[in-house]
Amino acid sequence: MIDLTTEYLGLKLKSPILVSSSPLTDSPENIQRLEQAGAAAVVLPSIFEEQLTLESNALDSDLSRGTESFAESLSYFPAYESYRQGHDAYLSHILRAKAGIPVLASLNGATAGGWVKFAKEIEQAGADALELNTYSLPTDPRVTSAAIEDGIVDLVRQVKQSTTIPIAVKLSPQFTSIPHLAARLDKAGADAVVLFNRFYQPDFDIENLNVTPTLTLSRPEELLLRLHWTAILYGDLSADIAVTGGVHSAQDVLKAIMAGGQVAMLASALLANGIPYLATIHSDLLRWMEEHEYQSIRQMRGSLSRRSVPDASPFERGNYIKTLSSYTLRKPA
Repeated sequence: MIDLTTEYLGLKLKSPILVSSSPLTDSPENIQRLEQAGAAAVVLPSIFEEQLTLESNALDSDLSRGTESFAESLSYFPAYESYRQGHDAYLSHILRAKAGIPVLASLNGATAGGWVKFAKEIEQAGADALELNTYSLPTDPRVTSAAIEDGIVDLVRQVKQSTTIPIAVKLSPQFTSIPHLAARLDKAGADAVVLFNRFYQPDFDIENLNVTPTLTLSRPEELLLRLHWTAILYGDLSADIAVTGGVHSAQDVLKAIMAGGQVAMLASALLANGIPYLATIHSDLLRWMEEHEYQSIRQMRGSLSRRSVPDASPFERGNYIKTLSSYTLRKPA
């Protein structure tokens, strides 16, 4: 019997497959369907600190624009009023969702005070853990990178001091030294780091001279960046590592675990293919492990991390040199 069980944020999970924060986890009915399809836990849609103080019609327009590009996923994108919930509705959703697999809340805040206050209420509502979604776009040239990192570390320290539930920190890949920041977060008490957040970049409408928000699903090639940093961080942190972004298949889940992740999170693949596709990933995972004679997930964890492979240069500057030198131009026909 193949053992898919793993632990993440101190939670014992039936498999390493989690559904990340998205409209898919917006209702208890969907969460039940996800559980039946093989999800081990879910992360609820993020609630923004701004939502707790101001409901913005502009935010509705910005976040919903572009979903019409994915006709196959429209049935999974609920209306703004239900997806972007307010304070009371979000806490109520936690209570209603707590009927099966573990439920992780997701909070995207702008100030330490706002995060800490609502984190306490999320804990009281019964969430099994909390993911701090540190999505910010600094545009002020006077704000240093050190100040931004200090703010995130201080935020984690304050939330940990104010709550008892496990805390995961979802990071962006755009930090100068990810290992240094991850180590600081680990020391501040973070129970996990989630690699990585996705920035939704605006597009330029050159005909109407407008900058337009866009919403795009992840692509499998985005996983490579996550694998790279997971493999580097594995073994250097007490905190768990979760991989999210670009996970679209059982092979992607396996790569995330072999790099050193405790779990792999996905949403875009399900938005594109439907919730039942999760059962396909689950069965493909079992089939691959059986064919390759793996008995458990633990057996493979970290087997392709930087500290485990014979040659670590692909994770370092040597990879840059090797990759460029290996490329040869095609001869003209």
